[in-house]
Amino acid sequence: MPKSKLRKKVQEKHAHEEQIFDAEPHGPIESPSWLAPVMVANFLVGLFWIVVFYVSQTTYPIPGIGAWNMIIGFSFIGVGFSLATKWR
Repeated sequence: MPKSKLRKKVQEKHAHEEQIFDAEPHGPIESPSWLAPVMVANFLVGLFWIVVFYVSQTTYPIPGIGAWNMIIGFSFIGVGFSLATKWR
């Protein structure tokens, strides 16, 4: 059976839909290979920093800055969490 002729608007609409579907990427988007190791390293460095701060009775890892060592440790952990949001 012969195909009926489509109106011009319908043809343009179909052509536009095909372009949209062709532009989408195929498959899931993966995170870069460096992201997971850097994320875990930030978590561990932050945890280690805070543990050293408490075990050394607030003297180390950087002597003389006092409780700012806690801020540095939690900053490493915060960077780890921000990287965790980008991990797929």
